[in-house]
Amino acid sequence: MSHEKVETNVGLLAILVILVISIGGLVEIVPLFFLKETTEPVKGLKPYTALQLEGRDVYIREGCYLCHSQMIRPFRAETERYGHYSVAGEFVYDHPFQWGSKRTGPDLARVGGRYSDDWHRVHLTNPRLVVPESNMPGFPWLEENKLTGESTPDKLKAMRTLGVPYTDEDIAGATAAVKDKTEMDAIIAYLQVLGTSIKAGR
Repeated sequence: MSHEKVETNVGLLAILVILVISIGGLVEIVPLFFLKETTEPVKGLKPYTALQLEGRDVYIREGCYLCHSQMIRPFRAETERYGHYSVAGEFVYDHPFQWGSKRTGPDLARVGGRYSDDWHRVHLTNPRLVVPESNMPGFPWLEENKLTGESTPDKLKAMRTLGVPYTDEDIAGATAAVKDKTEMDAIIAYLQVLGTSIKAGR
């Protein structure tokens, strides 16, 4: 088949382009489903607690992922600043994962345990009180918004259908675990667990 015939026939060109992209995509993606390091959790990884899962939802709702990534690349400049590079097994329970690509603020992949709960509370309420040069907005309403826990069991059930190993007991106790907690409590609980499985497992 000559190049001229392909280049002058738009329909044929489109079909061949789709075919090549499809084959290339399959060759790149399919092997990942058979690699244990991309499909099995790292040692020490636990599913989010009900409170942490609610905090993750607050994190997504408030658009934190628009300025903060959660993926440390395997380069010296990255690992010296943020810690151990991210590995796929850390994110098998994340649906969807929060890797991100924008870093207006620092990467949060290893933020768990780095600061106290009180530091996070002040920082989320008024970031400039702890980081004077910060351009992050404050989120004071998180301290006022209370969680009811009404939909929390459904969230755990949905995650279980995606492969997260929540037990019936986890689901049954989800409402009580978050009831009367604030959204601030939830997002701090979420931030405090980020990256801790690698710290515990290595």
